[in-house]
Amino acid sequence: MTGIRVLIADDDKEIRNLVKKYLDLETYEVDTAADGEEALRLYEAHSYHLVLLDLMMPKVDGIEVCRRLREKSNVPILMLTAKDQELDKCLGLGIGADDYVTKPFSIHELVARIKALMRRYMVLGSDKAAQQEAQIIRYKGMTIDPKKYIVTKAGEEISLTAKEFELLHFFASHPEQVFTKTQIFRQVWNSEYLEDDNTVMVHIRKLRMKIEVDPSNPRLIQTVWGIGYRFIGEQDE
Repeated sequence: MTGIRVLIADDDKEIRNLVKKYLDLETYEVDTAADGEEALRLYEAHSYHLVLLDLMMPKVDGIEVCRRLREKSNVPILMLTAKDQELDKCLGLGIGADDYVTKPFSIHELVARIKALMRRYMVLGSDKAAQQEAQIIRYKGMTIDPKKYIVTKAGEEISLTAKEFELLHFFASHPEQVFTKTQIFRQVWNSEYLEDDNTVMVHIRKLRMKIEVDPSNPRLIQTVWGIGYRFIGEQDE
């Protein structure tokens, strides 16, 4: 894939240079930022297809950068986190990050994860035939439009990240079918490089906060104890 522009924000110069070197080999256009303020300035000045954020950065940390980007964009966000930052990692995913990689990381795994996000964001999104075949899904009070990546409930648009939308669309496309966390991860994240129960759980929790009347007592995305999750909804004719 060419014509893809990526923003790397990390205060570690060696990491920035290493990742840029390998993404250059993929013919991506790459900009780098040494802190959160610079990352936000660059994002305002350019159009990016993916943002790679380190959690711990000076001036403005990765969590705050992610939060501000999510206020205006559904651009895929991949976060870098240290192994002992489990709470921060959960928070990062909870406010809209699409994926994360822990440090120290394999550069080949990181590039593979970036390419997987790009396939879903760019290739699937620009596949006109697939878009024409995509059908709007309607449940009582909720509409899911896979062409526009828009969800409305009671006539109001719900702000979802790209990954939250894909998760909801996957569930709604298979009503009442039970899926394990591993099955959900492989289908929605389209990757074999990481099978992380926590990633799925955090995204489902965040999605419930946005679509359920009572997130603590979910009626749409239900937990099947000991197995996984299923989607229950009364579909419009």
